[in-house]
Amino acid sequence: MASKVVYTHRDPLLKKRDDFEDILEERRNSSDLRYALRCYTPVLYKGLTPCNAGMLKGMVLQSSHLHYVINQVSKEMGRATDDIQEEASAILEEMAHSLQLSTIRFFAFTLSKVFKTLFRSICVNEEGIQRLQQAIHEHPVVLLPSHRSYMDFLLMSYLLYTYDLALPVIAAGMDFMGMKFVGEMLRMSGAFFIRRSFGGDKLYWAVFSEYVKTMLKNGFAPVEFFLEGTRSRTSKSLTPKLGLLNIVMDPFLKGEVFDINLVPVSISYERILEESLYARELLGVPKPKESTSGLFKARKVLSEDYGSIHVYFGQPVSVRSLAEGKVNRCQFNLVPRHIPKRPGEEVNSFVNDSAYRLVRAQEENMVLKPWVLLVSLLLQNHHQNQIPADGKRPGIALDELTAQAVWLRDLSREYGAFLHWPDHTPPSEVVSSSLSLHRGLVKICEGRVQLAVEQASVGGTQSTVTPEEELLSQAVVILSCISYRNQALHVFLRPALLASAIHTASSNNKQEVFNCFSFLRNMFSNEFILCPGATVEDFEEACYLLMKTGALQVTQQEVLVTESGQRTVTFLSSMLDPFLQGYQVVCRFLCEEAASSLTEKQFIPAVRKFIIKLLLAGRLRYSEVLSSDLQKNALAALLRLGAVQKVKGAEQGTLKINTVMVNSLEDTLGGKLPTQKTVTARL
Repeated sequence: MASKVVYTHRDPLLKKRDDFEDILEERRNSSDLRYALRCYTPVLYKGLTPCNAGMLKGMVLQSSHLHYVINQVSKEMGRATDDIQEEASAILEEMAHSLQLSTIRFFAFTLSKVFKTLFRSICVNEEGIQRLQQAIHEHPVVLLPSHRSYMDFLLMSYLLYTYDLALPVIAAGMDFMGMKFVGEMLRMSGAFFIRRSFGGDKLYWAVFSEYVKTMLKNGFAPVEFFLEGTRSRTSKSLTPKLGLLNIVMDPFLKGEVFDINLVPVSISYERILEESLYARELLGVPKPKESTSGLFKARKVLSEDYGSIHVYFGQPVSVRSLAEGKVNRCQFNLVPRHIPKRPGEEVNSFVNDSAYRLVRAQEENMVLKPWVLLVSLLLQNHHQNQIPADGKRPGIALDELTAQAVWLRDLSREYGAFLHWPDHTPPSEVVSSSLSLHRGLVKICEGRVQLAVEQASVGGTQSTVTPEEELLSQAVVILSCISYRNQALHVFLRPALLASAIHTASSNNKQEVFNCFSFLRNMFSNEFILCPGATVEDFEEACYLLMKTGALQVTQQEVLVTESGQRTVTFLSSMLDPFLQGYQVVCRFLCEEAASSLTEKQFIPAVRKFIIKLLLAGRLRYSEVLSSDLQKNALAALLRLGAVQKVKGAEQGTLKINTVMVNSLEDTLGGKLPTQKTVTARL
């Protein structure tokens, strides 16, 4: 570990961010029909090979790469090449988009009506749009939006149409095809459909990768996909999926294009449409199947107020500059381009590092609204006061909450948060407005604010509601609130890891604190976006931010919390406490309750049952440990660390638990769940 004490991190406050413009303002003052039918003349890629959706399919089916794979599969399976060729055509037919401007115009008209009803404003950074326009003209472009809502890809196409930019082709999951009329409409608006997984299906992979690469190389349209692979149900960024990123980087690595521009896009919702749906999914209520009838049933959302959306188009990232000094492209000259070749370790490492860097860029340009800070404070207050002291009323006084929010506003700005707090409005009004927008999650009684867990209803009369049903209905409110708190986690994460490490370490020795920081960072690397191999940099950044705000003094040998820093360090470590307890309880479950033949499929229902039992007995503080996302991430961490292994040859996904190692990890996480007898006292 580096021992220097002078930290040279660029101050996050110096980061220049663009201003926003509300695109709905014009929509409210002019004709939607005229807007939908206006002249549309986008700037196109200078190297564009003019072609339509049908010609594109022909180019894919005639490609040398696909012919090579068809011959290979034909030999392996002992089937005629014509049969395999037909199968490839059928795959492409099922997959391909049929982008039509008329459909885009229909969506432009319809979405204008919907957006004006749902949202107060849709704010876009115009400088980012200008950068994107230049990028589209210069090189093939890949758009990489964050993914928090079904609304994301409709919103992206709507914005590009509004600003006269080339419309994207968008990778969408096959489940949307189940929506009869809507599925085809999405296809005609640029969606191409891919299976969620295609295992070792060589032919499918070849058709898919060739289709994406052909669109990209020819500059047919910007290619858009979600790096995280799926919507985040928790509003935390998910570990990036590398398949599509590998595919879009391939033409550059093989020298088929001079460069490719990757554009991270950050979409921030003040209020998420799927708020309670996500919370229920995390508690084990199955996701409703995508259907057209389901879409029309969802029309009731049109009567709600969802606040504002901020969309920030980040700086285009050149793949050429990313790869400089990291990938030796000469290796690709050794094999003809059309012959499929598994990427080596050097390429895999480069793509993985790039993916993390791009997701971090998304995070940094996420706009945080005041509610995100308020709910962080309300959650900590809720956890501390679940059993109020005699005479102490639940919740927090409104003026006290406002004062705490101002403190947290200033702290988050010092940490570089992209905070949208109206400075010319009195803080009390900002707080009241935020609480009003999220009134389904909070209640104000006699001047005190608290989370609306008591009024969470599961239906039926009070006498018919079981304790478990009541617990789960309250957990829906808690998990909904947590999804908003999670929006700010990337701002506080590194200082919070350091604050937890200081609490966990047995002394103030700098090396020991660093070791604890390193352990926690490694443990939580499935939970948060933590760039591989950047432990020392993250530790230095955390020290810098806490020193800068006067919370820490760091010498060559020691890390000391200042008297004035106690409040900050306590707040930060409390942010991570639910994750620590969640991982501990998963360890406890695996050691005490897990059956010898536990499979991956059985894990979530079994651990949920165990956690519900502990919560009902008052042995756990945080109901957010019921989140299946947290449980899956904890298991993924234990598998990565080798404390749990998948048994080869046994029933699919059977888990083998190294109880000594799992126990040891649990103790290192804080030893807060030592035995059934002492668990109540310790927690």
